Amino acid sequence: MIISRLHNFIFVAVPKTGTHSVRQALREHMAEDDLEQVGLFVAKKFPMPEMAKLRHGHIALAQIQPFLEPQDFHSYFKFGFVRNPFDRFVSYCAFMTRDQDFFEHEPQQVMRHILFEAPPYDHILFQSQHQFLVGADGALISDYVGRSEQMQASYDEICKRIGIASRPLDKVNSSRRGDYRDYYDQQLIDGVAKLYARDLELFGYDF
Repeated sequence: MIISRLHNFIFVAVPKTGTHSVRQALREHMAEDDLEQVGLFVAKKFPMPEMAKLRHGHIALAQIQPFLEPQDFHSYFKFGFVRNPFDRFVSYCAFMTRDQDFFEHEPQQVMRHILFEAPPYDHILFQSQHQFLVGADGALISDYVGRSEQMQASYDEICKRIGIASRPLDKVNSSRRGDYRDYYDQQLIDGVAKLYARDLELFGYDF
């Protein structure tokens, strides 16, 4: 997450949406008293102990809201990115088994194990995307939701709204895989659709 007092925005780093390139670009516009929490590539923490102890930068808007003055929170331009849940789940499985290359050799076996046998519900990267962008009532409190599938166009629009210059985004922490649809059978489609039903509904994705 980045909180910029200079440019009056909050960037929500939704896990597994490819936003490290967005962080990298936004850092070029940060002032000294702007805040960032991140745990990959660089380590930065918020000054709030409750947030700093999380040791990662995937903080939800509802989590940070109590630490900001109400008028400040509502005045910030709040944005994040989302990704097709079916593609995101493939990315998660590949990422979590990258050291042993399990996914490369037996992708569906890995997917079934994670989805049906040992779902890591508490793992931050596994959790649904909507929860990072909604309030206590489940309604969106993000002012803009970008799409990983149109990352550059979304970033251009964000820059326009917060009044900074855009630039081509770098590729950071990307992986090389085939089309996510190639990894699925009907059982896996149904399982992911059930797990991430709210993301699919709220953000208008399908298989």
